[in-house]
Amino acid sequence: MTSATGSPAARARRIVALNTAYFQAKALQSAVELGLFELLADRAADVDQIRAELGVQHRMFKDFLDALAGLDLLEVRDGRYRTAELAREFLLPTVPTYLGGTARQHARLHYHAWAQLTEALRDGKAKSAVAAQGTLAYPKQYEDLDRARQIMLHMDAHNGFTADELARELDWSRYTSFVDVGGGRGNVASRIATAHPHLRGAVFDLPALRPLFDELVATAGTAERVTFHGGDFFATDLPEADVLVFGHVLPDWPVADRRELLRRAHKAVRPGGAVVLYDAMIDPDERDPEVLLQRINHTMIRDDSSAYSLQQARDYLAEAGFAVDRVVATDTITRDHLAIGIKSA
Repeated sequence: MTSATGSPAARARRIVALNTAYFQAKALQSAVELGLFELLADRAADVDQIRAELGVQHRMFKDFLDALAGLDLLEVRDGRYRTAELAREFLLPTVPTYLGGTARQHARLHYHAWAQLTEALRDGKAKSAVAAQGTLAYPKQYEDLDRARQIMLHMDAHNGFTADELARELDWSRYTSFVDVGGGRGNVASRIATAHPHLRGAVFDLPALRPLFDELVATAGTAERVTFHGGDFFATDLPEADVLVFGHVLPDWPVADRRELLRRAHKAVRPGGAVVLYDAMIDPDERDPEVLLQRINHTMIRDDSSAYSLQQARDYLAEAGFAVDRVVATDTITRDHLAIGIKSA
């Protein structure tokens, strides 16, 4: 006799759950876009109160709230809703682990691109709204400071976890300075500097990001130890330091440009110093579907974006003149690897 969990209907529900998984994603994204979790962070409210304060009219709004409760994002007691602990940890804009920025970015950009996955598989082309801009995508978006801030919130949602891994994995006692190349508004640099007070850090990125950098380091209390260098890293010499960090930078560029960046890094790193790459690198033995689909996600956004393998990371470092120290897996959202190269003394 077939057990309940192994019945044809149960097996069919697995397919249906996969087919409708985007229901949950969009519920999360809409809750973030509405500001629901901030509204209920410090108080409980009933459906009518929430409906009035958010200005929503859908007749199934109570079901929407109950679904979020079922997803452990809201708590409900006596008909009153409140932000649940999981959402308090990751979905309130005031917390350092905020993931709402990446939820907004996926709602605005990624969701629409993935709607065209079938076509992308057939023609091999990215499908996002920024795909046609290629390497100009970031400069164009950074012209609008509000849009740039949203992009930074998306990036920081991921790189905050990586920054903590970087702070732990490298023996920073051997160094006094570092530069985060393509470091955005300075989230990674500030977290490393906070973890290791003896360090002085810098961010090298496009000049348009300077106002956002100033905001973040002022809030983080690192303005005295983390500075900003504006420029194009293909046209401007990289600042000299003991350690240069490239996080989620290389996949945005063709292989020849990656090699050029690391040659420039070798010139900028002081003797005995290090270069650190962190990316969702390809492990040929990886079978986790989340990792594999995340890898595809990069190619859905930009045509010139592509992941590189663990072996390629070693090759890039060696070709640039670094001795490969190690390549290690980390516990981050995108399951990044760190690749560390040492410049001879």
